[in-house]
Amino acid sequence: MKVLVPVKRVIDYNVKVRVKADGTGVDLANVKMSMNPFDEIAVEEAIRLKEAGKADEIVVVSIGVKQAQETLRTALAMGADRAILVTAADDVHTDIEPLAVAKILAAVAKEENPGLIIAGKQAIDNDMNATGQMLAALLGWSQATFASEVAVDGDTATVTREVDGGLQTVKVKMPAVITADLRLNEPRYASLPNIMKAKKKPLDEKTAADYGVDVSPRLTVVKTSEPPVRQAGIKVGSVDELVSKLKEAGAL
Repeated sequence: MKVLVPVKRVIDYNVKVRVKADGTGVDLANVKMSMNPFDEIAVEEAIRLKEAGKADEIVVVSIGVKQAQETLRTALAMGADRAILVTAADDVHTDIEPLAVAKILAAVAKEENPGLIIAGKQAIDNDMNATGQMLAALLGWSQATFASEVAVDGDTATVTREVDGGLQTVKVKMPAVITADLRLNEPRYASLPNIMKAKKKPLDEKTAADYGVDVSPRLTVVKTSEPPVRQAGIKVGSVDELVSKLKEAGAL
């Protein structure tokens, strides 16, 4: 079975995001970029399936700017077999919208014919949480989102999902789209020998036009702003004063 894993290049989760002075977006100048953490979990899960003998090949694909090659090389160093880069933008500030990404991934899936697609549940830069669901709809495949546990058995996959009320276990028929949640696994670090080997692994370059997909934005960002500064707290001298303040705030 072939497993397809989409990965996205985002601002590293350790970096404090800065908004541009004119409010037109986020400042990406000289900012460290890395693989979206949820996508990293998806790559790790695909590798574990291969190690367990459930998968034969892992193909990673990234859609965006040319610099996403670095993200793909990271996935290859972790253990993916080959990569596909779909260049869909020239400016690093351009974010390809979920529907366009889903359409490109659907076209890639039709070419590659994977038995399973594992994606991160959402990207930490826009928090859309929509691409996996749209992709499953476009392909007409089964889907299981927010996965915290995946077990593949023949042509079915049993997935434990994280939902508001707790955990839900579903069984889906493959081919299927699964989106990874935070507790699915702990991604491995790429070793130096594997980083060197990744440089020689195949990486194909395509464009959105190759798949006949229009990536023109349908949304317009009106304004980007910093969240409001949290107000400083106050110290109280007694329990009675604390109760009084809580009553004034409507907390009691």
